[in-house]
Amino acid sequence: MLTSSQVADVCFTGERRARMRLAELYALDVLDRFRPRRGGSPVPFHWVLGPLGAALVAAEHGVEVADVAWRRRLVGDLAASQRLAHLVGTNGFFCALARSARTRTGCRLEEWWSERRCAAEWGEVVRPDGYGVWTEHATSLPFLVEYDNGTERLERLGRKLDGYARLAAAAGHTNWVLFSFPSPRREAEARRVLCHPVVPVATTARAGRGAPDGPVWLPASSTGVARVRLVELAGLSLAGA
Repeated sequence: MLTSSQVADVCFTGERRARMRLAELYALDVLDRFRPRRGGSPVPFHWVLGPLGAALVAAEHGVEVADVAWRRRLVGDLAASQRLAHLVGTNGFFCALARSARTRTGCRLEEWWSERRCAAEWGEVVRPDGYGVWTEHATSLPFLVEYDNGTERLERLGRKLDGYARLAAAAGHTNWVLFSFPSPRREAEARRVLCHPVVPVATTARAGRGAPDGPVWLPASSTGVARVRLVELAGLSLAGA
């Protein structure tokens, strides 16, 4: 599910052109939409697959519509979900990477796994909010995402790392775990519980920072203040292996 601005990011089109295209797809039942209200004020439309869109995705993958996790009441369920902001935020993280990939030569978002797919793969061990592979030229970085909205206790965040350690042991290798926080204060508080002897962790605060492929990441083991670009974490992980 994406908002109109996120669709514009992915498609690298202007906001107005993206809205016009979305309206066309909505009229064709390729997409469906809803507009939740927060504090009595409308927010941008949120877009999901419509019945024709679900049928097209199913046909492309050679499966039934039921196998793509689409259902008619999806719009109502999402509009009422307490996790809506979290889902939109996580999708926005990957949309920002997709936009960077379209605007920077040699950059690609090779993989983007949703929370649902991650749960299907690793749910008995750990449940990240997403998994991705970011590539710049000859360097690729697999990573797992924890998109934090400041609602979980810090102790719970720290305990998640034991699950990531078990995943690393089962897979035979570690992946960077990226924690995205809503504010610098939340990031600073959380960093106290995010150092782990096995799991490489990097953090960022979304407020006032640039795209997630930029120099916004601070490894949890770092005692300095210099942040690194996303792809640079690949070199740090190799150095620490």
